[in-house]
Amino acid sequence: MRIWAETALLATGWARDVVLDITADGRIGEIRQGVARADAAAERALGILLPAPANLHSHAFQRAMAGLSEFRGTAEHDTFWTWREIMYRFLGAFTPETVEAVAAFVQMEMLEAGYAASAEFHYVHNQADGTPYGDRAELSRRIAAASQTSGIGLTLLPVYYTTGGLDRRPLAGGQRRFGSDLDGFARIVEGAENAVAALAPDARLGIAPHSLRAVPAEDLATVAAMRPADPLHMHIAEQTGEVEEVLAAHGRRPVEWLFDTHAVDERWCLIHCTHLTDGERKAIATSGAVAGLCPITESSLGDGIFDGARYLADGGTLGVGSDSNIRIALSEELRTLEYSQRLRDRHRAVLATSDRSCGRRLYDEALKGGARALGRDSGAIRTGAWADLVALDAASLHLEGLAGDTLLDAWIFAGDDRLVRDVWAAGRHMVRDGSHVDRARIEAGYRNAMRTLKRSM
Repeated sequence: MRIWAETALLATGWARDVVLDITADGRIGEIRQGVARADAAAERALGILLPAPANLHSHAFQRAMAGLSEFRGTAEHDTFWTWREIMYRFLGAFTPETVEAVAAFVQMEMLEAGYAASAEFHYVHNQADGTPYGDRAELSRRIAAASQTSGIGLTLLPVYYTTGGLDRRPLAGGQRRFGSDLDGFARIVEGAENAVAALAPDARLGIAPHSLRAVPAEDLATVAAMRPADPLHMHIAEQTGEVEEVLAAHGRRPVEWLFDTHAVDERWCLIHCTHLTDGERKAIATSGAVAGLCPITESSLGDGIFDGARYLADGGTLGVGSDSNIRIALSEELRTLEYSQRLRDRHRAVLATSDRSCGRRLYDEALKGGARALGRDSGAIRTGAWADLVALDAASLHLEGLAGDTLLDAWIFAGDDRLVRDVWAAGRHMVRDGSHVDRARIEAGYRNAMRTLKRSM
């Protein structure tokens, strides 16, 4: 496929009148600049073309409970921990069929928001009472099947989760759907590998020890070694209660303990890492690991504010994810990240630099961090990379008369994801004129799933 763009953000910077070929295997082929539209012989003519970021952290099933936890329970303060109990009760109603339907819908929304790929941190493995399915990877296969329906680029991350806390209490209630021992988890990973192998070539498999709360210290190295060359994602230091629990059990804070006991490098993505000391922040920044931030979810749960300005000044890499999927909104995710920094520091344009506007730097970081976290050859419009592309509506009033980095500023801070017109994921043209190419069927499946879930609750 050949596309032409009046303006495109290439790996080398902004360019005009760009012709780009997408090869049959979904990669970016030849790129030419200064080609008049009439001479391009392109199948698709666009106004503004950007590389599309990857969503580095998603729990797909939680999309179905969006809006259902906005009330005060019996506790004096509603927190992450009270929200978690609601989530545990909710997930008991899921069947393999509803898991797949909800995941396909979430992935469709991600594509329509401008993401080309997603890392699914997949920890629901068992039946509601904790009994494993006959195929231990049944629900991993459902996530893979959903991605085949939606067309999103997938990095599937089966999650190892075996204890209810650092006191090693057994899993109870909704947590029983997550649990496995090392042997059972190896079977889940094997089945997930087979499922991913049946997808398009850009799909990847990684691995995810859930957290220091859910993974015994002696198991972490074993799990990390199961996929030594693939992405490894892990929740860490999201909540002050978690930090206190790890400190009591190990005598060190979560990130401090992790770096003292494991070789953390570029394959690691540390999710949230909200509550850090200066030393912990610098350790992550210099290790090459990605800080996986989920600003909308972290705001929703009252987690706290990641110190993005100082982390980036330390040379760190970060990306964004939709996590609980309460909203799937790429531009809002980036805006929320910057606004959290402004509220904390009481300054404006905190993440801007002397040579990059706020929107440009946010977008560049999301591209770089997302690609690294997913182990995906993407994040830039360059020859040989996966054709992960997003086109914005150049006719939008939000973008009228703008050029260069200001286009990104206006999309992120003045517009919203309605500006997204077209999206390609590894060359698959999944969003056209603002809507997913199979929206009607995927939406119908989601509606049926929601009716089923609500009857079962």
